Amino acid sequence: MKIVAPAPGRPVRGSSTGRPIMAALDLFGRRGLLRILWELRGEAPLTFRALAAAAELPPGTLNARLKELKAAGLMATEGAYGLTPLGRDLLAALEPLVLWSEDWARAYPPTDS
Repeated sequence: MKIVAPAPGRPVRGSSTGRPIMAALDLFGRRGLLRILWELRGEAPLTFRALAAAAELPPGTLNARLKELKAAGLMATEGAYGLTPLGRDLLAALEPLVLWSEDWARAYPPTDS
C-alpha cells in the first residue's frame, strides 16, 4: 500500500484546495509526527527501535508516520532515519514557536485545578 502524505495542491483536512499551510498543518497534526521530528533533531540518524522508544508510539503508528515523513520529503532513510535538508529547514522554521511556547509557559504556569 502506497502512503500518501498531505501535500500542497492536493485536498487535505480543512482545505479542498490544498493550500501549502493547510497541507503542512494536516501533516503536523497526525498522531506522533511532531514528536518524531523532535527526536530526529539531532545530527545522528536513529534506528526504528530508538525512535519507537523515544517517541513512545506503537510500531504500526510509527511506521505509518515514517512513511508519511519520507513521502513528504522531510526524512531520509539510509540505514537509519534522519531529516533531509527540507526537514532541517522545518525545524529552523519552528524555532520561533518553541521560543514563544517557553514564554507562554513562564507567563501561565500550571495550576492545581
